[in-house]
Amino acid sequence: MNESSEDSVAGEKAALRHRLIAARAAMDATERATAAEDLAGWMSVDVPFRLEADVTVCCYASVGTEPGTAQMLDALVDRGVTVLLPITPDGPPTALEWARYTGRHGLRTGRFSLSEPTGRRLSNAALDTADVALIPALAVDRRGVRLGRGAGYYDRSLVATGAELVAVVYDDEVLDDIPADEYDIAVSWALTPGDGFTRLG
Repeated sequence: MNESSEDSVAGEKAALRHRLIAARAAMDATERATAAEDLAGWMSVDVPFRLEADVTVCCYASVGTEPGTAQMLDALVDRGVTVLLPITPDGPPTALEWARYTGRHGLRTGRFSLSEPTGRRLSNAALDTADVALIPALAVDRRGVRLGRGAGYYDRSLVATGAELVAVVYDDEVLDDIPADEYDIAVSWALTPGDGFTRLG
């Protein structure tokens, strides 16, 4: 991809991010609460992955207008799986670190005002133990192209994992096409409040 093409993709992504962030901000509290409850419900209905005591799931603690994951995290713990949440290291964007989720009481506010677990930090190599990774996104398309916030932490982290990658988005954020860069890591699934798990690609 040449420099002008990269600039074009970057511009398209920036415009799409702006639109999606504005749409999320326009949602009311009731819509968000219902979406969070519905996402948690999919942890026990038509799950396409095995979620048992020997399974490790990477997820994240939602903040702001992101699809709410608090109930979903608790539903995963109730199933007996090991849940890892990301920690954003200091310095320039790099691969994430991880720690085990032990409940909402075990979270603190970390870098970028993100909620992070307080337990022992693990390197990004912890992803090698993960069977499923439920990751944040602003949108995903039907090919599996994920649109994040733009810093590239997840693309750097997921490049070598064998986990099933699932983008967690609202129902109207599964799009037909998202501009992609060569370094974007594709996901295999979308998880939405209304439709649950949808295979992509």
